Amino acid sequence: MPPVFPPASVYNLAIATSHNKTCRGDLFAVVLVGFMGAGKTSAGQELARLLHWPFVDLDDVIRTQSGREIAEIFQRSGESEFRRLESQALKAVLSSSNAQTVLAIGGGAFVQPENQELLRSIPARIVFLDASPEILMARCRQHGVQRPLFQDENQFRQLYESRRSSYMKADLCLDTSQLSISQVAAEVVKALELILQIPVSKDSSDEV
Repeated sequence: MPPVFPPASVYNLAIATSHNKTCRGDLFAVVLVGFMGAGKTSAGQELARLLHWPFVDLDDVIRTQSGREIAEIFQRSGESEFRRLESQALKAVLSSSNAQTVLAIGGGAFVQPENQELLRSIPARIVFLDASPEILMARCRQHGVQRPLFQDENQFRQLYESRRSSYMKADLCLDTSQLSISQVAAEVVKALELILQIPVSKDSSDEV
């Protein structure tokens, strides 16, 4: 398991074991995983902009396919039904895309074994965006997005801890605690040796 790392540091398992195969023509997708508040969507959009790759947010696909908001699915059908729709959406995205893609998936998606297996079956690099529970919680409250699984502080911490071991199976683990959105994207580009289509922004004022 990757070691615990200090803020703004990167541990890359994939590069350490298969350096020459990383992020060349054989790469199909960069998949961003992590807990709620990690900045997967914002960082994914910035990464896609830098690479000139399409960006896909799995939650958006679920909304489109189901015709319902995520909170509504949880409220009316329960988490088990949401997980079914989530896996269905992931399969659809991976089977229908014919271009290199930046994909952001929900906080619980990578925890599901069938989704991990599916993502490991394609030429992808999985990136875990991490931060302390305090920072993740503050971001969730600041952004004001309705999070069905955010009930209270104690539950938030417990859920984070229960999922983190799954997140740590990613190829790249990046602590975003002290990084802006553009810095997160730049760190992913650097660690995975991706080829940029436009210069990396030096603006560090944006927040994850």
